[in-house]
Amino acid sequence: MGEMIKMVVVLTVLSVISGGGLSWLKDFTAPKIENQVMNLVKGPAIRQMLKEADNDPVADRFKIQDGDVERTIFVGVFGEKPDTVVIESSANGFADKVGMVVAFNMANDTLRGMAVTTSKETPGLGARAKDDPSFAAQFAGKPLTIPVKVTQDGGTINALSGATITSRGVCVGVTKAIETYNRLKPQLEEKIKSMGK
Repeated sequence: MGEMIKMVVVLTVLSVISGGGLSWLKDFTAPKIENQVMNLVKGPAIRQMLKEADNDPVADRFKIQDGDVERTIFVGVFGEKPDTVVIESSANGFADKVGMVVAFNMANDTLRGMAVTTSKETPGLGARAKDDPSFAAQFAGKPLTIPVKVTQDGGTINALSGATITSRGVCVGVTKAIETYNRLKPQLEEKIKSMGK
């Protein structure tokens, strides 16, 4: 019986040490991983989408609470006015989740742009959602009051040839970003106002 208790104590101690070590490692590496994702995945897409901004929208970012979720908001300055925000979103594509960033012009409540950041869609078909600038260009300038849908569903977005499911997924992701923007707009305006001072 004494051996059994000793074994349980040893296993408990090892479990606590292992768990603590893993927790520390996660906390230690999380900022480095976020920095790499920012520099290699999200950052290039955001900078390309807002290439005419007077600032670096990736450097000028802040976090905002949205219920249980903490969201990172990127800010674009145009004509010395911080009037553009970028929100991350995602939706199901054909193969997996499609990650994207969606930019909003707060001055006139329109889409400024959209860029796919992560995708495991079929090369040559759905993967073009990330690489085809003409597909992404269709979203720029759209008012937020008109549903974002592909033409097959009564919308104005031309689906990628052979990749209707991916195109629909992108539209769903943009729609989710619009809902987030509308929900957070009062907080965003307050934060942006303080940045402009």
